[in-house]
Amino acid sequence: MSGFEGIKVVVTGGSSGIGLATAAEFVRRGASVGIVARGPEKLEAAKTQLESLRVRDDQRVATASADLSRLDQATAAIDGLVRQGLVPEVLVNSAGVILPGEFASMPRQHLEQNMDCGYWSVVWPCRAAVPHMTAMGRGHIVNVASVAGFLGIYGYTGYAAAKYAVMGFTEALRFEMKPHGVRVSVCCPPDTDTPALAHEKTLRPPETDVIAGNIKAISPERVGKAIVDGVERNRYYIIPDATSRFYFRLKGLLPEVFFRIVDADVRKARKAREGE
Repeated sequence: MSGFEGIKVVVTGGSSGIGLATAAEFVRRGASVGIVARGPEKLEAAKTQLESLRVRDDQRVATASADLSRLDQATAAIDGLVRQGLVPEVLVNSAGVILPGEFASMPRQHLEQNMDCGYWSVVWPCRAAVPHMTAMGRGHIVNVASVAGFLGIYGYTGYAAAKYAVMGFTEALRFEMKPHGVRVSVCCPPDTDTPALAHEKTLRPPETDVIAGNIKAISPERVGKAIVDGVERNRYYIIPDATSRFYFRLKGLLPEVFFRIVDADVRKARKAREGE
């Protein structure tokens, strides 16, 4: 265990994937955890799994069902956990969907779902939790963005727009929260080996697969550990893998080199498609 014994944590998207892995890591380190997601059945299964990982007799695991893209439901979920004694000292926002596809042919509803579930589902839980944290004069918020939050990946116009928005929102929130004693971080994982990734890949154009081949999928457990370590060490940027950290620095320092690399990958993918 580390410095999380007795700490109360809320994780959105906590019934599967990165959210569940993050919640599990916090439980292993002694925290009490509330998880929020849409499906009650998956929430109950996740609760059972998390309860089996408890290392202290006084640890609690609670659940709340909500569509976090709606402010009223996000607020009801956070307030419900607070009434159960889980006032969030740490909030991790990992709920969301990934719906790739080329912009010109992507269904309008996919563009809207990317923004609703990838951006507003981050903003509204923050809005619900911030008053509790500022009243305590402490807390830590981690918003899970993506590598697509700093790299505009081919085929991800909808998702990248949502995650770039998360990056800007989180940076501004950091400055606003610091005077109140509340810390803020953003996590940017690459492809992560979850059930959602398999569906995501069925929607990708071929160009995306060539580009994504340079950044390998990592496990949700690795991302969850990086998030918990990042909270413990008060890191603003939490980028779990070395390849993504390299591209983050490359894009920041030499964007024109990054553009040339990706343009070459797109040309390569299109030549392969034409040769089929």
